[in-house]
Amino acid sequence: MSDAVANLAAIRQRIAAAAARAGRDPADVRLVAVSKTHPAAAIRPLLAAGHRMFGESRVQEAAAKWPALKAEFPDVELHLIGPLQTNKVREAVALFDVIQSVDRAKLARSLAAEMARAGRHPRCLVQVNTGREAQKAGVEPEQADRFIQVCRDEFRLPLAGVMCIPPAGQDPAADFRLLADIAGRHGLAVVSMGMSGDFETAIGAGATHVRVGSAIFGERD
Repeated sequence: MSDAVANLAAIRQRIAAAAARAGRDPADVRLVAVSKTHPAAAIRPLLAAGHRMFGESRVQEAAAKWPALKAEFPDVELHLIGPLQTNKVREAVALFDVIQSVDRAKLARSLAAEMARAGRHPRCLVQVNTGREAQKAGVEPEQADRFIQVCRDEFRLPLAGVMCIPPAGQDPAADFRLLADIAGRHGLAVVSMGMSGDFETAIGAGATHVRVGSAIFGERD
């Protein structure tokens, strides 16, 4: 368990160095520790060390471990970073503080309705499929401007930013620049991009949030 805390400290140092190289304030880059597939026992040492921002990919998995942890650490900020099905919207709105994977009108409509019903308004990010990959969630870049406007004007979602997962195995720099440009056009403050293998490149391109899992917790089964 101490390995994860040491890894967390090392990642924070790398974030600070990457920000300095980019002429940015390290405090402007937030670290989302991706705890998906890892049990509460693996998360607790990071909480004890003071880390408070975590990411999960599946609503059902998060619902099994996070309510108790959030009761104990009420200042945790929990991000949903995986695809969200409309039949899981009620659970997602109740549990998560940020939903990073808004990618279609049906989902945006369901989120808006549930937020109105529940009186809870987790911040939302539009997921952009920067690589235009058929198997991957996210709105295509050409549709992103219009979809962002719809989320704001029609559904009145608490839209905070954008997110992407670039294609594996290729240089992500162009994807990161594309996402940062979309955020800039719309005055969106949050740019969530970069994972264990490429977060330093993402910081150089303007990431405000990086999502790091295996470099902290170790490889998943």
